[in-house]
Amino acid sequence: MDQKYEALFTPWKIGNVEIKNRIVMCPMGGTSLFGWFELTGCGFDKEAAKLFLERAKNNVGLIIPGIAPLRDTFWGKWLWQNPKMFKELKVFMDEIHKTGAKLFIQLTAGMGRSWAITELVAPLHKNKFTRAIVKPIIDTSHELASPSEQPSRWAHDIICPEMTVEQIHEIIEAFAKTAKLCKEAGVDGVEVHAVHEGYLLDQFAIEFFNKRTDEYGGSFENRYRFAAEVVKAIKEACGTDFPVSLRYSVESKMKGFCEGAMPGEHYTEVGRGMEESEKAAKYLQDAGYDMLNADNGTYDSWYWAHPPMYMPQNCNLRDVAHIKKFVDIPVVCAGRMEPDVGAKAVADGCIDAVGVARQFLTDPEWVTKLIEDRLEDIKPCICCHAGCFNFSSSKGHANTQALSDTMGLARCALNPETMQSKKYYIEPAKKSKTIAVIGGGIGGMEAAILCAKRGHKVTIYEKTDALGGVFVAAAAPSFKEKDRELISWYIREVQKQGIEVKFNTEVTDVKTLGADEVIVATGAVAKKIPIKGAETAVEAVDYLLGNKQVGENVVVIGGGLTGCEIAYDLYLKGKKPTVVEMQDDLITAKGVCLANTSYLRDFFKTNKVPTHLETALSEIGDGFVVLKDKEGKEFKVECDSVVLSVGYNPAPIAKKSGKVHVIGDAKAVGNLRTVIWGAWDVCMKI
Repeated sequence: MDQKYEALFTPWKIGNVEIKNRIVMCPMGGTSLFGWFELTGCGFDKEAAKLFLERAKNNVGLIIPGIAPLRDTFWGKWLWQNPKMFKELKVFMDEIHKTGAKLFIQLTAGMGRSWAITELVAPLHKNKFTRAIVKPIIDTSHELASPSEQPSRWAHDIICPEMTVEQIHEIIEAFAKTAKLCKEAGVDGVEVHAVHEGYLLDQFAIEFFNKRTDEYGGSFENRYRFAAEVVKAIKEACGTDFPVSLRYSVESKMKGFCEGAMPGEHYTEVGRGMEESEKAAKYLQDAGYDMLNADNGTYDSWYWAHPPMYMPQNCNLRDVAHIKKFVDIPVVCAGRMEPDVGAKAVADGCIDAVGVARQFLTDPEWVTKLIEDRLEDIKPCICCHAGCFNFSSSKGHANTQALSDTMGLARCALNPETMQSKKYYIEPAKKSKTIAVIGGGIGGMEAAILCAKRGHKVTIYEKTDALGGVFVAAAAPSFKEKDRELISWYIREVQKQGIEVKFNTEVTDVKTLGADEVIVATGAVAKKIPIKGAETAVEAVDYLLGNKQVGENVVVIGGGLTGCEIAYDLYLKGKKPTVVEMQDDLITAKGVCLANTSYLRDFFKTNKVPTHLETALSEIGDGFVVLKDKEGKEFKVECDSVVLSVGYNPAPIAKKSGKVHVIGDAKAVGNLRTVIWGAWDVCMKI
């Protein structure tokens, strides 16, 4: 192991519990051991248990599973009322402890206004009659209950009800009862979720959300009373030596309702600022908390707690290191943490441990590979949130995530086996075959690697002189360093598997290949728009690859994810972009996480990037474009260049037939998740 990482592999303590190293697997939605989305009542989640046991065997020090709601979302049963669950947990803890890892259970009071109410459920809540009918199954008023009446983060036309004192006391009692059952099951500690990310306890703590006039609102002590009473109740039930961690946001990074602050921006904090946080951290420590598991943000500034690729690496370290000066308990920092930076921060005493989450979904062995000096073998998380947390929302819409995704979560766009081991797995093929893969993009390489691992002889036919396909263009912007690492990872894996690659070879007839099976992964081609001057525009891929240069003032036609990323890239390069989008908001596609989309929307708003919504392109002229608004009124915008990002059409070179399989964008334009998972859907059956 490289010496610069040594500080990560020293022991430390949370209370009286010793942790073997400084790497903490942070909680993620969908990884609750008690079941994330159980229509029949929470049951011990064997898939999550398998996930954690594999990571424990691969040298993680402390594991904190995803939030376990104290009260079931469906049917309203309290977690402590399910003794069978804790019997199964005890058996699992025995297995975890054999690995030398420790595990804390994270318990949540709830989400309040941050509950990601879906497009499916929102209409049921809005109607008093349907709300009453579904209440025995799902009590939406309870799930949305907040410190004060206020709009939902996800459905602004829904007013969340004020939580009663009786409900508060029920939750405090449930924390204590559930924590005691966890202790009896051999769990090493619990984590309270949290004065963090704008969830319920955080809403009580933040004056912007808490307008109560009783003992749980108003003064600093009253606003933090709920969180303080929770840890006191747990300690009374479990003893003072039972560790209780607190998930904690140092700063809210909020400028207003559903409006976050950009990194480095000078702004007025409406949530918890650093001055209050210094006081709050000490107050919560004195109340009884044994550790702060810290980062920044709320759901209004979600990109701080769930950093997309646009956020700086180690984005929360400075603030978390500062808050450590005000407490005597261990402090963990999470948020795009890089091992070398984290190790130095630990060595310098700035933090006590490094929190890592989604990298564990992408590569369960990454800590082992770090120890063994196999860094190039680590498959990188690219912060896309496409599989693990694709809660999506745009103007006028609540959470538009598909129900199948809501029931899943914690899956990985790049690793189909994560939390789906019954559906996706590698087993030897019954008969070894010769496989021809046409196209060396991500989909083609994924298919080739999987087929090779199953025992097939694979050849990739790539019409250019390099692997990567259109993803090379997607990875070109400066903020896509992890995407570029991913391409390099794939190329190395292709080489390791002994897969033959024939470059500069364009296949026009699959019959000439003489293969037992053919996989077509030829991607898609850019759509054309039938307007005057379109031929003078720069296609998105040509811009990203640097094939064509653009001027100072650039109009980007298309405000989807690619178009917005191009506009963001242009701004970072000192250009002056303008975005034109026909929809009523930017990035309206389902399945793109709100943490990612809200960053780009907030960035454009903060930096005054012109955005024309519900607007169509009518003409591209010499030094201008003609646009048409929703009222049909045309107007000119001067520009030096126009970049077209209006989508793609599949471009398969052959149709699906008996021995010909079409995958990825060649089948249907999607994202890395659809490309990779789709490759497995086909290649597992060959």
